Amino acid sequence: MSGGPRSRAVNLTDGPLLKPLFVLSVPIVLTNLLQVAYNLADTFWVGRLGGAAVSAISFSWAIVFLIITLAAGFTVAGTVLVAQNKGAGNLDRISAVAGQTIAFVIGLSIVFSIVGYLFAPWLLAAVGATPGTTVYELSVTYTRTMFLGIPFVFGFFIFQSLLQGWGDTKTPLYLMFLGVVLNVVLDPFLILGFQDNLLFELMGLSALEATLYAATGFDGFGVQGAAIATIASRGVGAGIAFGLLLSGRVGIHLALGDFIPTRKTIEQIFRIGAPASIEMSTQSLGITILTALVALAGAEAVAAYGIGTRVTSLVVLPALGLARGTETVVGQNLGAKQPDRARRAVFASVAITALVLTTLSAAIYLNAASIIGVFITGSDADVVIEIGAEYLRIVGATYAFLGMFHVIQGAYRGSGSTRLAMIFGVIGLIVLRIPPAYGLLAWADLGATGVWYGIALANVVMVILSGAYFLRGTWTEGIVTRERRAVASRGED
Repeated sequence: MSGGPRSRAVNLTDGPLLKPLFVLSVPIVLTNLLQVAYNLADTFWVGRLGGAAVSAISFSWAIVFLIITLAAGFTVAGTVLVAQNKGAGNLDRISAVAGQTIAFVIGLSIVFSIVGYLFAPWLLAAVGATPGTTVYELSVTYTRTMFLGIPFVFGFFIFQSLLQGWGDTKTPLYLMFLGVVLNVVLDPFLILGFQDNLLFELMGLSALEATLYAATGFDGFGVQGAAIATIASRGVGAGIAFGLLLSGRVGIHLALGDFIPTRKTIEQIFRIGAPASIEMSTQSLGITILTALVALAGAEAVAAYGIGTRVTSLVVLPALGLARGTETVVGQNLGAKQPDRARRAVFASVAITALVLTTLSAAIYLNAASIIGVFITGSDADVVIEIGAEYLRIVGATYAFLGMFHVIQGAYRGSGSTRLAMIFGVIGLIVLRIPPAYGLLAWADLGATGVWYGIALANVVMVILSGAYFLRGTWTEGIVTRERRAVASRGED
């Protein structure tokens, strides 16, 4: 194990805090934006096939995204264990931790892949796809193809998490960019083949060249082609990622023996990762339940809520990036026995988040209707815009609180207190949101407006509760510190 001549790791345990925090977090934000680009490219080219095709991938992603969040929680264990051991100077321990985390997550992904493939028809019917319809058949094909490639998707996620714990977020960004480029190039060919005029125009082909391409007779794989393109691009990224880890060129250097599981490390991975998985899946579950509640107010309200949540997901990206960066800073500094520095990093991230999101909230409040209007056209557009603008003005006013909550959650995860993060996640995203939203919608007869106020109220209260516990300081004992104490205790015995 060595830093390696090409390691891009940021020094997080010495010197100023703000610069390394930014250097660590900005690539994470950009990586998340590139993930959005992945989805937009798929949606754009699948949209050329018609509404049924778009509906098919929408049903599929309700399932695939849930599975991804369940398994992605275990990648948090890789971030935490690598960060804390690096901070503690246990460089020889990092290889074993990283290798076993990869083995565990890939093994888990294979299980999910098999189960998801077998049960895809039933799962799609459970989320509302009607068996026997074209949409249902397309959904089954797309979903099963995606599940076959789940190990490749998880392979990139675990690489990203391990490098994040090491302090390098630039290398995963470069690989994500490569993946997006490959996906954008492959999508039109695999989805549409050589039969689409827009594709020919983008390629700059003459009429004769276009005719020759079309003569090949390849008309693509349709919706399944989008899944194949995603798997192929992720597979290339995962292959390069593991090559870098085995070569040691990114700081972490793995040998084949590092992939052999030991009971102690696997127990740590599960103890840290299982609560993180529940916390991450709680967010998607909360959105699903709220969508069902909003449906009681009508189809226009559901459309407005869908657009509003997309805007929210984009606005909070800076906070999510800082939250992941905070995980690493907290982890490394707790490993280095510097809890005060870890605490200062959290305060800095919270302050930056509050400033950025308050500014964005003000801009969104003043332009709410125009923002919603970008996403909707048609006969019912005016109603959707009115309801959606109300969502942005009410919920958007609390974006700073939502962002601060994500940062504090990142601090808990970085310390290894993923169970604590899970508890606050369930309380904040389910308990504090769902009952008030339903009460204001149904009992107070406020309709969708009641749901918006319920969400806004929860955003404020949950950061107050998690922040108050954070100030107690009981979260500052990291995993490595507990291991040291356990070893010392056994020595005394």
